[in-house]
Amino acid sequence: MQNEVQALRQELAELRALVKQQSATQEEVKSLRQEVKTTSRAQSEAANADTVAHIAGYAAVGLTDRSQNGSSAFNSASFNPIFHVLYKDIALAEAELEISAAPDGTTETKLEYASIDLFLNDNTTLVAGKFLSPLGYFRQNLHPAWINKFPSIAPGFGEGQAAPSSEVGLGVRGGYPFGEGKKLKYALFVGNGPELEVEDGEIHGVESDGYTRDVDRRKVVGGRIGFIPMPRLELGVSAAGGGIGLSGEPDRSYRVLGTDVGYQWKQLDLRAEYISQRVGDLAASAAPQGGTWKAWYGQASYKLLPTKWEGVVRYGKYISPRTDQRQEQWALGVNYLWGPNVMAKLGYEFNQGLAGEDTDANRWLLQFAYGF
Repeated sequence: MQNEVQALRQELAELRALVKQQSATQEEVKSLRQEVKTTSRAQSEAANADTVAHIAGYAAVGLTDRSQNGSSAFNSASFNPIFHVLYKDIALAEAELEISAAPDGTTETKLEYASIDLFLNDNTTLVAGKFLSPLGYFRQNLHPAWINKFPSIAPGFGEGQAAPSSEVGLGVRGGYPFGEGKKLKYALFVGNGPELEVEDGEIHGVESDGYTRDVDRRKVVGGRIGFIPMPRLELGVSAAGGGIGLSGEPDRSYRVLGTDVGYQWKQLDLRAEYISQRVGDLAASAAPQGGTWKAWYGQASYKLLPTKWEGVVRYGKYISPRTDQRQEQWALGVNYLWGPNVMAKLGYEFNQGLAGEDTDANRWLLQFAYGF
């Protein structure tokens, strides 16, 4: 568009010069006028376009060094483009791809989310498709590498652990301001729900990758309500319930409960969150015993202005029915920010889990992240 405008200005200057000098032929003047008219029409059509496309996303590269066993590797390299296509103020199509390097050198591609958002009014948006789970706060708002303050995710908040990751279904979300600096936010949904990961007659985890099938034939309904009583303070409550099961078996009960809080004061950022998933028992199942997967963390970060350094401390705990998955962690980190979206993060985790498991190994973490 800038090139077209510049070309238009140049052509107008040439036309004025030709007319002023009275040396231009009628054919030259006619040709220049036609070019000006064509450029003006193209500029007008672009300015009045109903559809606007936009690309954003982030990239990250990481190194993990386990100090106890001496293993060290650059074990993550990912690129996550996010696509937005907006039609007027009516609808938005959005999708995120995760393209990452696998341990064996191959490339893995995953659809993080893909949805159509219809703006019903200023306070309500209808969401249809695959979307990040609105249960809890971290997964839907903080998990991208350039937003997360630490190189790793808190124990229990990774995929297949205590916090649901994504969902396929329908949802509504929005917010209502009331009073000065106060706001009520909401995100409600109905979806297919997660599935069980079963091995040797035991449930190893609750997988919530966003399935387009519903093996238990019973939907999950839930959401999150957020309350902002004053600027920079947000309190949230999450809940969901429905069915979960294995193909060919009766469904069993499934519920999610969570709460979160976030507060910012000057350069200090404080966050805490609790989430739990409960799966009921089913005597006739191939994995009869259910269980509860729960996790919580507390985190504080502080930017040392006017420098580009930031310090982070985090405590987290994950409790699973399987002892080899349980973990307690203290983590310390320091970040260097070239910009608000370009950073290097160095962290150290003090981990306590089942002896001999990775959950019990302390480790150094280095990550470079860039959001665009």
